[in-house]
Amino acid sequence: MRERVKHPLAALVVAVLVTAPWVGVELAGGPDTLGLSEPVTVAVSGVAVLGASFLLAWGAETAEKDVPRAFAIAVLAVLAVAPEYAVDALYAWTAGTNAGTARGIEAGNLAVANMTGANRILIGLGWSGIAMFTVYRSRTTADAAVEHRSGFLTSAVQLDRNISTEIAFLLAATAYAFFVPLGEGIGILDTVVLVGLYVAYIGIVIRGDVEAPDHQVGVPKYLQGLRQLVRVAAVLVLFAYSGAMIFTAVHPFAHGLEAIGEQAGVPPFFMIQWIAPLASESPELIVVAYLVNKARSTAGFNALISSKLNQWTLLIGTLAVVYSIGLGEVGSLPFDEKQTAEIWITAAQSAFALAILANFSISLREATALLVLFVSQVVVEFAIIQTVADAAVETELSIFVLHAYTVVYLVLAAGLFWRRRESLVRLLQRTNRSIQSAYGSGRPEPEAGD
Repeated sequence: MRERVKHPLAALVVAVLVTAPWVGVELAGGPDTLGLSEPVTVAVSGVAVLGASFLLAWGAETAEKDVPRAFAIAVLAVLAVAPEYAVDALYAWTAGTNAGTARGIEAGNLAVANMTGANRILIGLGWSGIAMFTVYRSRTTADAAVEHRSGFLTSAVQLDRNISTEIAFLLAATAYAFFVPLGEGIGILDTVVLVGLYVAYIGIVIRGDVEAPDHQVGVPKYLQGLRQLVRVAAVLVLFAYSGAMIFTAVHPFAHGLEAIGEQAGVPPFFMIQWIAPLASESPELIVVAYLVNKARSTAGFNALISSKLNQWTLLIGTLAVVYSIGLGEVGSLPFDEKQTAEIWITAAQSAFALAILANFSISLREATALLVLFVSQVVVEFAIIQTVADAAVETELSIFVLHAYTVVYLVLAAGLFWRRRESLVRLLQRTNRSIQSAYGSGRPEPEAGD
């Protein structure tokens, strides 16, 4: 009996069972039909997200035996943040169908706020928090990617140099993002450029070599031992089921948290920009924490960077498409001056984070800087919202704070890029070799040592 409990299939069954209550709620018509309270909805949907996140991680790890690892992680990243796309698409659609009205203007601003909030959370909490967790867990997991150094907050996580392609494409998307607010809104040109970047990236990684999978244990090891046809079918089922669970459960989870927050006096706009995206990002963070816990921090950071890339390209790019569909013609999603500042600070934060990763390493000191800058800006803005009664003055102060933090991020990014300019050059050279290898444009030159 004990051997049966330890069998990998038992873990699969448990993960599916914890999603079962939410399946029942959905089949019965949803939380509103059943009259569930916000705390109960949050609990049931949250547990479903947790179970689905494990299923998603197992599917991605199993897929590494049949497809390039970077492609498997890219699929994982898209599925994990799919709810964020749905939330932003809803706001963009509302903005298009109500163009020119107060409701349409508000929806357009909310679409941008939710998008920028999600992107900054992924770096400010995700990248920094996972780096800290990786170093902490390395004390017991003996993670080879962690380099313990003497000195205050100097220990660092060493990243896989094969993620140079992701970093380079993310750098290109970040550079372009600074120009997005200079137009009349997020338009079709932005869609072509940003979605084009992501399509080009996928075209490169899908042509990569299938590497020998890391030593696996538990569910991935069991599934990788199955015949290929059965294994591929299992991966597809895991992806489809976990994606469906995450897609249907995260929205009620986020809305439940929003309702609880509003009851506690948190402003609705603040909830939509920060709490809802945090809920939407939770599957991704759970998956990465699971990988780190298995001493697979390299795969975990690859997933985080891949998520940032698809959110910073596909998420922004699809807003103009959905808005245009709602509008009934090709148009640009409009936003106000505050959202312009939000886009710029998000791009500046991304530039600073990429400057940190230019040498394929993130130290505890650098992770702390990302976390402190992110949290302090959110806290300052929340304090302004809560203490300033005049709406115009509140907006003016908020914009000033956003611009100030943007300057800080850019100064730090410029300094790091200059110090690590040689590492940046090598990173771009690696990316060029990956492109040549993927598209067969000649024989790639051998890689120079770092």
